[in-house]
This record gives sequence, C-alpha cells and structure tokens, in this order.
Amino acid sequence: MTFKHRTTQGLLGGLVLSASAVISAQAATEITIATVNNPDMVTMQKMAPAFEKANPGIELNWVTLPENELRQKVTTDIASNAGQYDAVMLSNYEVPIWSKNGWLVAFDDLPAAYKADDLLESVKDGLTVGGKLYALPFYAESSITYYRKDLFDKAGLSMPEQPSYDQIEQFAAKLNDPKTHTYGICLRGLPGWGENMAFFSTMVNTFGGRWFDMDWKPQLTTPAWKQAAGTYKRLLTQYGPPGVTSNGFTESETLFANGQCGMWIDSTVAAGYLADPANSKVAESTGFAQAPIAKTERGSSWLYSWALAVPKSSKKQKAAKAFVEWATSQEYVKQVADKRGWVAVPPGTRHSTYDNKAYQKAAPFAGLVEKAIASADPKHPTAQPVPYTGIQFVDIAPFQAIGTRTGQIMAGILADQTSVDQGLAQAQAFTKRMMMQSGYPKK
Repeated sequence: MTFKHRTTQGLLGGLVLSASAVISAQAATEITIATVNNPDMVTMQKMAPAFEKANPGIELNWVTLPENELRQKVTTDIASNAGQYDAVMLSNYEVPIWSKNGWLVAFDDLPAAYKADDLLESVKDGLTVGGKLYALPFYAESSITYYRKDLFDKAGLSMPEQPSYDQIEQFAAKLNDPKTHTYGICLRGLPGWGENMAFFSTMVNTFGGRWFDMDWKPQLTTPAWKQAAGTYKRLLTQYGPPGVTSNGFTESETLFANGQCGMWIDSTVAAGYLADPANSKVAESTGFAQAPIAKTERGSSWLYSWALAVPKSSKKQKAAKAFVEWATSQEYVKQVADKRGWVAVPPGTRHSTYDNKAYQKAAPFAGLVEKAIASADPKHPTAQPVPYTGIQFVDIAPFQAIGTRTGQIMAGILADQTSVDQGLAQAQAFTKRMMMQSGYPKK
C-alpha cells in the first residue's frame, strides 16, 4: 500500500502550471519511506504534511507493509544495494548487524536542536555502534499485561502488580466466555521472529530457558522450553480467540480494543491506543500490570525499538536524514500532542516525554512503561549465562531464519499439527543446522 503526499498549485483545475511551479516541481526531491502498519506509524503519515510544509523541496512517498513483509522486502533491498527506499523502519536487532555490514548511514552530524542527550540511554545504546548512532528511535517498547478491570471486578479477581503465569492461566479460565465472543486471553500466534517469537521468547526466558548455551549449542528441547510451550499452547487453545495463528500485534490490539480479550500480554506501545476512547471501546476499563513471570524475572519483558534509518544505497540521503530527524524529534512529539493529544505521542524514547506533566496526566500507564523499559536488560536476558545480547531475539544474522522457522513450528503446535515435544525437536534440529552453516561456534 503506497501513500503520497503532494502539493501542486495551478490554474483551471491544475491543467496550467505557472513557470515557478514547474521549476519547483522539478526541483522537489521525492523520498520513499518503508514502514510497518502499526498505529503510531499511521499517525506519522497523517502528520507528514507538517514536514512537507516546513520542507517544500521534499515530497514523501510511503510504502506501508505488514511487519513480516516489511522485514523481508527491506532486508532484500538493502542487502542488494537496490536503493528503492530512502528511509526505512527497522529495529534494534537489525541496526548493529546492518551497520557493521556497511549498509546504513551514520547520524554523526545531528544538530544541537535535536537534543540527542534527551534520548533514553538503553534505547540509544541499542542503536549505537562504535560510538555512532546508525538509526534514530521513533518509539521504544517493553512488554506489559493489559487487562479488563470491569471483567476482573465482575469475576471477583484482583490483578497483582506483576502476575505469575500460573495466575494468568487461572484468570484466563475464569474470564473466558466464548458465547459473548470475550476470550480469557489474547496473545500473538502469527508466525514470525518479530511476531509470535517476540512474545514466546520472553516466556522461555522467564521459565528459565535460553536460545543457546555459552558454546552456542541450541537449547530448544530443554525442560524450560517445553514448559513455556505447554503453557503457551494451553492459554491460546483453551482460552484464546479462534484463528490465533493469524493474530499478530495489530490483530491482537484490535481484538482487545473491541472488548474481546480479558487480558493481553504484549508491547507497551499499545497503551496509548487502548487508553484513547477514539480508538478503544474499553479505554475506561483497561488496567495495566507488569509482564508475567514464571521462575525468574530475567527476560520476562522485552526491550525493543522501532527506529528510522537511512540506507547507504539511497541516492537522497540528505533529504532522508532531514525527515528522520524530524520524525524522531522533540518537536514531532509536541506536534502530535497538539493535534491528537498527549496520549497519542510515540512513547519510550525521550526523557522529556516522561517528565512532561501533561503526558503523565494523559497517560496513567507512563510510570509503569518507563519502569519496564528501564528494567529490561538485553545483556542479561536469562537466569543462565548466554553468549548473545537480546531478550526477544538473538543478535546474530542467522536468527531471522531461526526465529522465523521456530515461529512457524510454534504455530503448528497451536494448530495441533505437531506435539510440543516433536515441534521443539524440529526447531532444535533446524537451529543446529543453521548455526553450523553460519560458522558457529565462532573460533
């Protein structure tokens, strides 16, 4: 899906252009921006005319795609040096790998007005390689438990500040009411390393598991993985909505906002959307708690940032950098707040947002989200030592393939195409094979 924002002046319905308008049109630089179709990115597109007005020589062309498709197309384009995109939405997984490959332009000349020191340290660190920022954070997130306070009150339940997975399962059983199309819990089931595996990896962590041991040997058939997978399957097949393997972040957010989920464990970035009556039927009754734990708090909530970067393959780097700086600036946050309210601003990136009294008032979840982001530790994602960085991903190039295939297998487990034990054995074998082909363990 492609959106274009253009401004042309003319006479007789635009059939006759003035000479100056023709010159202006010829001089305009069109940049193509590849982004995921999450609500905050949709807001960015709606705010784009403000950027074009302030930068009349730049026109914005949007390519908006589902998350899995975006990853595939952007990776292919940048790796092949095709130059189709001038600015791309990527994450703190890709940035360290791609920058080392020489695929990204460094933001080493940010103006003082950008106030880079205002960026949250943990988020900034994830986008910094060799002391240079290679992407600027649009929003950052941890994970959180959303729940329906009205349904909890009706059932006589009380949500603790940080529930256990045992409690979550008990709550889901009591809240589940398929006859009214209200389900005990909604979780990501859509296959993808950034979809179902982003959530499921945190379950593995808190159940005491890890992707690899210190010798890079896969650990996907350990008791912790089996316990996490068993719990995940029970939650979704017994208390989740139908068609769970088609539900990623966006679909689950819509289900919760429409009042069809008693609980939802997912990204903190959805908090503003769910608390906004313009978007959510359950805005007044949505409660917030920390992501659940099982055996350890380590890795129970993730740290992830969606950021904007400029590929080396872009022929319009100056214009693209100008757009990225605007879309991730304090000024952009203020413009969104002025037009759509403070509850709609992109979260998780700047101290000034969380220090703002108006934001604190509009976003009752602000303190909990800030705490979740600050407490997430990508360098120590599990109770056991690991050779990698990352909570819901592993910071190595083969992980995209490994996570994607494992996500497909997990969806097969949910659909009863295979058992937990058989599925994890398949994932273990695939992971072992991919690591050997990629030269792990490194000498």
